[in-house]
Amino acid sequence: MAQSNLPILSSEGGLSRYLQEIRKFPMLEPDEEFMLAKRYKEHADPGAAQRLITSHLRLVAKIAMGYRGYGLPISEVISEGNVGLMHAVKRFEPDKGFRLATYAMWWIRAAIQEYVLRSWSLVKIGTTAAQKRLFFNLRKVKGQIAALDDGSLHPDQIKQIATTLRVTEEDVVSMNSRLSGDASLNSPMRADEGSSEWQDWLVDDTPDQETALGETEEFSERMGMLNTAMDVLNERERAIFQARRLQDNPATLEELAQQYDVSRERIRQIEVRAFEKVQDAVQQAARTN
Repeated sequence: MAQSNLPILSSEGGLSRYLQEIRKFPMLEPDEEFMLAKRYKEHADPGAAQRLITSHLRLVAKIAMGYRGYGLPISEVISEGNVGLMHAVKRFEPDKGFRLATYAMWWIRAAIQEYVLRSWSLVKIGTTAAQKRLFFNLRKVKGQIAALDDGSLHPDQIKQIATTLRVTEEDVVSMNSRLSGDASLNSPMRADEGSSEWQDWLVDDTPDQETALGETEEFSERMGMLNTAMDVLNERERAIFQARRLQDNPATLEELAQQYDVSRERIRQIEVRAFEKVQDAVQQAARTN
């Protein structure tokens, strides 16, 4: 599955042109997406894969914009996200009933985050799940507890962050030091003369009021549909579904297995069944609206 036929984003200056180009690709209706996915899975049809990919390039761009504050060229961030999208298309199972976008966003984010971890020279950390979670969530959690972004954390703040992100307090202190740093925003990103400065890549990602209102209304509508759909679950299914699917830091199969005194495989089965029941309920509600 090659990337050669996709629109090319060669530099930051070409972002507007790239966004205009990818808007030309039509979004797919559910039935059309299903047939294309089946055609690619069963016959390895490159044309079907191409249409699935191009119809989701806007999703990649939207997710990639959330990573602009890490000081990396947006062209490369989007390119990595497109690679993640291709992996998603290759592994997508249309018969499971959910849309490609739902499945692909996890592959896209994973590809971009791996690129950020590999490339951001100010931070040298490992690649365990806990370290990734700390790297990408420390700023958000600090904002939630009103911690200053340019200074040392208080002991109670360190403890709160460590508990929230399920890491050690030592890891929080180390990562906060690395992310805060003392590098000047006017220092060049690379040693070559004329290179962009770090401050050139720091943008205000705050949405305008119209966008924020639209996203809030859409989110409220989706949450309302989800809450209604979850009425089809019994008490245990609902608790496991929420713990595994609706939390920022999902509970592990082992944790839930100990809580309910069953095997991890049984927890997995309950989770899958609960997801299928909720999905069916959401789809039925969408058809009747």
